[in-house]
Amino acid sequence: MSENKILTATKEIDVRFSEVDSMAIVWHGSYVLYFEDARESFGLKYGLDYLTIFGNGYYAPLVDMHFEFKSPLIYGKKAVIEIAYRPCSAAKIQFDYKIFGAEHNELIATGYTTQVFLDKEYKLALYNPDFYEQWKKKMDV
Repeated sequence: MSENKILTATKEIDVRFSEVDSMAIVWHGSYVLYFEDARESFGLKYGLDYLTIFGNGYYAPLVDMHFEFKSPLIYGKKAVIEIAYRPCSAAKIQFDYKIFGAEHNELIATGYTTQVFLDKEYKLALYNPDFYEQWKKKMDV
C-alpha cells in the first residue's frame, strides 16, 4: 500500500428548494444525500460503483455515518463535496468528506462513512471480497 496515494473525487451541487428547511438552510437529512452523491461520483471515477459491487455478488450498506456542521448552507447556493477514500485492511469501505460553499470556499461540513460487505444472502463478509482486494491492488491503496 502506498503511504501517500490518496484517491479523491469532487461533486458540485446546487442547493435545491426540496433540500432546505423553513429557514432556507439545508436540512440536516439532505447531507446524507450529498454524501451519497459523492460516493457515486467516486465509484464511477475509480470503478468501485454500486453496480460493480453488486455484479461481484455483494451489497455494501452503510453501517456508520458521521457529520459535523460548521456553517449553514443556503438555498440557491452551490456547494462542492470532496470525498477521499480511507484505506483500511478490514472488510469495509471508508470515506471522508468535506463540503465547501462554492462561492467563498468556506467549510460547511465534514464527515465520514463506513460500509461493510454483505453477500447475496445478507451475510456479513469477514474478509475482503476478491474483487475488492484486486481493486485495492490496482489502485495501490
